[in-house]
Amino acid sequence: MSTRKNRVPAIEGWIKMDEDDPHLLGYLDATSGTYFFPKDVSISRAPGHADAELTEVELSNRGRLWSYTTNHYQPPEPYVAPDPFVPYTVAAVELTKERMIVLGQLADGVDPETIEVGQEMELVLGTLYEDEENEYIVWKWKPVAA
Repeated sequence: MSTRKNRVPAIEGWIKMDEDDPHLLGYLDATSGTYFFPKDVSISRAPGHADAELTEVELSNRGRLWSYTTNHYQPPEPYVAPDPFVPYTVAAVELTKERMIVLGQLADGVDPETIEVGQEMELVLGTLYEDEENEYIVWKWKPVAA
C-alpha cells in the first residue's frame, strides 16, 4: 500500500502552501511602500523609516522574467542535489506589484531554451527534495500559459 508523503515547506514561513494560488510571504512597510523578502532576514528598513512597522503580506505570484542562467555545477549545502547531478536553471523574476526581483528555480519540465527575458512568469510549488516522511516544497517559476 502506497502512502502519500506530507508536503511541507522547505523553509517554514516563506511560502503560502496553496497548490492553486501559491504566494511568497514577505513584509510591507506601509509608510514607505517598501517590500521585503525573505522576511526572516529582513532586518533593515527603507531609508528614513528606521522605526517602521512591518506587516506580513502575500507577494505577487506573477511577474516578468528579468534574467536567467543555467547552473552546470552543484551548489554547496544546504542544496540537496539529485544523484547524479543534473544542471538546473535559475530564473530572476520581477514581481508585478512589488517591482522586486525574486530568484527561483525554473519549474520542472520547462526547457530553458523556450523562455525569454520579458515574458510573464508565474510562481508554482515544486519539490526540492524528499525523505522517508516528507516532500520538501519550494517555489519555482514557469511561463504563463498563452
